[in-house]
Order: sequence, then structure tokens, then C-alpha cells
Amino acid sequence: MSGASTSSSLKVAFSHCVQQVRRYDYHNYLCLLELPASIRRAGFALRAFNVETSRAMDVASDPKIGLMRLLWWQDAIDKIFKNKVIEHPTAQALASVVSEQKVSKSWLKRSVEARISDAQRGVDDIYQTIEELEKYAEGTSSTILYTTLQAGGITSTAADHAASHIGKASGLLLLIKSLPYHANRNHQFSYIPVKVAEKHGLLLKQGEKVEIRTDSREKLCEAVFDMASTANAHLQKARALAESVPKEARSVLLPAVGSQAILDSLSRVGFDVFDPRLNRGILGVNPLVFQLNLKWHSWRGVY
Repeated sequence: MSGASTSSSLKVAFSHCVQQVRRYDYHNYLCLLELPASIRRAGFALRAFNVETSRAMDVASDPKIGLMRLLWWQDAIDKIFKNKVIEHPTAQALASVVSEQKVSKSWLKRSVEARISDAQRGVDDIYQTIEELEKYAEGTSSTILYTTLQAGGITSTAADHAASHIGKASGLLLLIKSLPYHANRNHQFSYIPVKVAEKHGLLLKQGEKVEIRTDSREKLCEAVFDMASTANAHLQKARALAESVPKEARSVLLPAVGSQAILDSLSRVGFDVFDPRLNRGILGVNPLVFQLNLKWHSWRGVY
């Protein structure tokens, strides 16, 4: 393949990544626009990779097909790091990022493996503790921030710690926001941990079978508040590290703005995940207000 042809192919691949993120992960699309040009392409490739893996189970008519897609991505990462050609635009963009910038294979693998592990759970196989859910959130969300920092050549323990907390907060809050979707799809609140459900009287035990009650809106709101409080604690810990985080890393951590938007939206509706206002605008916030707030954070170099 000629150099001109390769360049054209990569341009199409990165354009595909931008469109995928814009369509399926709009708040993070806006965050990526605030990245320095030197990191932006990598940021879109990594987010598009996350879009592919996060949607694998949702777009599949059969869970087995969704799992096959995730296993395909697991194999694709191995091929990318062996410099093998893959005919998939997101994989091509990711391969370009890996070849040009130091991105850890282990973080990419961990991201897919967390999705695979989650996909292999049965409908009645519910997370036991909030800590288990935090681990899943770090595996799927924090890893994208870690690799974006790596792509920018940013080496900072403080930035990594902040990214860990922001990823956990973001992952938890997106799971909370998706509770109605999963309840409708699986007739089960599979992302409310057993311990949290038990604390708020939502747990039903029938022999060895455990279910989360779906008939008590008030108790559900209390459980959601508990989970959101954990996410908020992670955001506060990330912001407490701000002075130690290098300035060049702060734009990578702007997804914290989206997490705060979800928290604020949940608070306004009394932590009722079924309130339709949560689905308005961007994460329940007027689009103009969200974008101005994001720009303000970016301009001030805060997250």
C-alpha cells in the first residue's frame, strides 16, 4: 500500500472514530475537542474503541454475538501490538496511535476483559458490593483516561490517581443512569450491588436465587443516592489532587465535568432514575449550559 493510500485510509479511520464518539458518547466528544491537537487524535481513537466495546452487548440480538464481538476486540488488540493489519476503521486508528505513541497494551486488554467478564455474568448474577462495581468502573472507564494520558506522553502519579477516581465516578454514574434501560431489558436491576439493595430493603431471596425489587421507587432512590455518594467521593478525591496534577494533564480529566453534571441532574430529580428529565439535553443539562460550563473548566485549567 502506498504512502498516499495509507494516509487516506487513516484519515477515513480517524474520521469514523470522531463520528462514532459524537453519535454515541456526545459529552465525551465535547471533552475531547478541548484536548491539545497533539493528543486529540489519540483521544478519539481510544474513545471510539470504548464505544465499540461498551455497545457490543447492547446492539447484539443475541448475548452470544455480543460476547463474540468483545472476544474479537480482545484478539484485535493482540494483533495491533504485533503490527498486523485489521480491516476495521477503529482498529486501524488505534493501531496508528499505538505505533506512534506509547500506549500500554495491558490497559487496553484490561478494558476489554472487564467488559467480557461482565458479559459472561448471568442475568441473576448480581454484583455483591459497591467495591466490585468500582473495580468494573475502573476497568472500563479509568483505563481510557490512563491510555489517553500515556498517548500525551504525560507521566504523573497524581494525574494517574485523579484519572482512577474520575473513571470510577464516571463508570458508576453511567451505570446508575442506565438502570432503567437494563431493568427494561433484563427485568432486573443488575447493577445495584446486593449489599446496597439489602441495606435499603430491595433484596428478594428465593432459596439460592437473589433478585432486586423493582416495585419500590422510594427505596430505589435511596439505593441510587448511596451509589451516587460513592461516585461523588471519588470526584472529590480527584479534585483534591488538582494542584499536584500537571497542567497538560487537566484537559484529559475533563470527563469529571460530565460526571458532575449527572450528579447534579440526579440530585434535582431526587435520585429517581426513572425521571424523564435525566434524558433531556446533555446528561440532563441544557446543552448550552453544559458546553459553557465545560469551556469554563477548560479555560481555567480545572476539572
